[in-house]
Amino acid sequence: MTFVISQTLKHGIREGIKVAFAPFITDVPIILIATFLLTRLAGFQVILGLISLAGGLFVLYLAYESFRTRGLDTSVQDAEPRSLSKGAIVNALNPHPYLFWLSVGAPMIIKTWAVNPLTSVAFVTGFYVCLTGSKVCLAVVAGKSRQLLMGRAYGYLMRVLGVLLAIFAFLLFRDGLGLLGLLR
Repeated sequence: MTFVISQTLKHGIREGIKVAFAPFITDVPIILIATFLLTRLAGFQVILGLISLAGGLFVLYLAYESFRTRGLDTSVQDAEPRSLSKGAIVNALNPHPYLFWLSVGAPMIIKTWAVNPLTSVAFVTGFYVCLTGSKVCLAVVAGKSRQLLMGRAYGYLMRVLGVLLAIFAFLLFRDGLGLLGLLR
């Protein structure tokens, strides 16, 4: 998100939007590898339960970080455009996509695929529409109104998102405990 904002403030909304689309380049291999690895573990309920609990902890951490957000640092350093390639590199080196797809995304794909493959497609599609859409919106907001990013509205929005993340973490904990046989 910081890179979306910095490219937008430095080079304009179009460059920020390019950064928003970087996950389309880097995440496909991550999703395929994570899903492949976890399907090989499908018979191991304990391992999948532990992965779900780890995913719940990770999402709960993200919720905590959202609650802690007070404002946004919009200071930028000199950088030349090439936003899409730079965004892809930043995303590929960021541990968050790997953690998300190994602990949350791939288990969700596997779980929903067993019920209906279209549900898995809808999950991935919805995820990327929200991920990319929110970053595009952020680029537009950053480009149009630097002051809004410094105001209270951003903090309130981050807290609402923190509540949603905490709810999702609870669901992952429930699934993990169920896989471990500790919850019925």
